[in-house]
Amino acid sequence: MEPAESRQTGRLHRVLLFLAILAVCLLLFFVFSYIRPLLQRPADLIGRVVTAAVLLAAAVIAYRAGNIRKYWPILFALFAALSAMSIDYYLLLGQRVASALGIEADTPRGWAMDKLGSSLTIIAVVMVPWLASGGTLASLRIKRGRLGLGLTVGLAAFAVAAASSFPVASLLFKGQNLSLDRVLPWTPWVLIFVLANAAAEELLFRGLFLGRLEPFFGRFPSNALIAIPFYLLHYGVPYTSSDLAFVAVVLPLALAWGWLMQKTDSVWGSILFHAGMDIPVIVGMFSNLPGS
Repeated sequence: MEPAESRQTGRLHRVLLFLAILAVCLLLFFVFSYIRPLLQRPADLIGRVVTAAVLLAAAVIAYRAGNIRKYWPILFALFAALSAMSIDYYLLLGQRVASALGIEADTPRGWAMDKLGSSLTIIAVVMVPWLASGGTLASLRIKRGRLGLGLTVGLAAFAVAAASSFPVASLLFKGQNLSLDRVLPWTPWVLIFVLANAAAEELLFRGLFLGRLEPFFGRFPSNALIAIPFYLLHYGVPYTSSDLAFVAVVLPLALAWGWLMQKTDSVWGSILFHAGMDIPVIVGMFSNLPGS
């Protein structure tokens, strides 16, 4: 039987580890956000480079030191996440491709191309170093898993969100002049945007981190740990007409997507669920574009 003092030491260690990882996640996803970073250039770029170098060095040191080697996947995941967000933020691949193709920026098509380029950048920069370091697609939960359950929940949520997108967009996301005739031509661009965004965010947050955190904290604390920075990343967004209602739903949704990924051991259901919830957001945003 484990002595009480040893159990208390173990709990304290987990609490401190949880807080330390949370602090780094807040630095990465809030301060160095790829959506609304807090620092101005060049301080932002310098901070990103220095932080990424520190995380990579710490991951290498942990990998080579037997007594702390178990921490290196977390450190490397943090490095991969920061690298992906930073390269996306400064590369602006989607905007460059859209401009080269002559696609107007402030149109549903332009926004969709921008998001597709951004998401592909994030996915590639997460996956390439991860696979190069010996990781697998399965460890990112890019696998079949309980596909039936994932598709059932994901498609059901997607259908409900799509069916209610007009009233929700009008109520929460500044949607205006919404009608089937007006919105129907946006359908391909809405689908590209929400699926690309959901795939990138589910991989960047839950796919990359849940499997690394669960051995230390278990399922729910790991889910909560990564849901908090996800929530803060979306705090204060300009596209909602009700900050209170929006923030009240973002955290439960983040926990639901994490739960579904853990339950199905796969990203697919969470991506569909997430994409569906983004439909009214994007419909509302598209309705306010001057080129729509």
